[in-house]
Amino acid sequence: MPISVPETLLEVSGIEAGYGKIAVLHGIDMRIAPGEVVSLLGPNGAGKTTLLRAIAGLLPWTAGSVRFDGRDMRDAGPRESARAGLVHVIEGHRVFTQISVTDNLLLAAYDLPRRERAARIEEVLETFPEIAAKRHDKGGALSGGQQQMLAVAQGLIRRPRLLMLDEPSAGLSPVLVDRVLAVVSDLRAAGTAVLLVEQLIEKALAVSDRVYAMAQGRIVLEAKANEADLPHRLERAYFGQDVPTALHA
Repeated sequence: MPISVPETLLEVSGIEAGYGKIAVLHGIDMRIAPGEVVSLLGPNGAGKTTLLRAIAGLLPWTAGSVRFDGRDMRDAGPRESARAGLVHVIEGHRVFTQISVTDNLLLAAYDLPRRERAARIEEVLETFPEIAAKRHDKGGALSGGQQQMLAVAQGLIRRPRLLMLDEPSAGLSPVLVDRVLAVVSDLRAAGTAVLLVEQLIEKALAVSDRVYAMAQGRIVLEAKANEADLPHRLERAYFGQDVPTALHA
């Protein structure tokens, strides 16, 4: 039986999705509670990014359901999802390189009341002083780590209830990885839920409450992040030697 979650913010039930005739997701079940950090781990090609795209409304699913805070999200696109508090930060430091940091954040806040935009910008820049000092610089002048911080800041400006981060450590130095993942811990402390896709298993587990592992478009393991010998169990699950549906404390 899956590990119980006391209250559900996100509920994914039996999701199937893919690209054209290529099926990628095969009956995914997942639950995330308010304020909980959940890591989604797995080898390349497991379907992790596809799952985030489906949850965010970027990719239609062919079966199953997604409910966010009790709302059926079937017909919700990415804009509607973000307005509901479900925000997806796409992999790869997706920022506008020809405009300033401030203008990048203004674009992320485009549909908020004008009087709130400046306050929201200052709020997220307090989280990332590294980019606050470069607020007038173009996005393309930032380092890779700073661009990742800006991408996360663009998501935070929505004050999400659930922030989905797709490999925020990709291409970053170890110091910057720690800096970006420290924000995940800060978000949890502030009551924001996070769904984290990450290849650095030990660092992901260090900031997580629970973990799901995927392989070949299926959930092959669910566990609490502090379970003993979990990295070894994850490796076995990835390669099909041990495929439990859940682990218990």
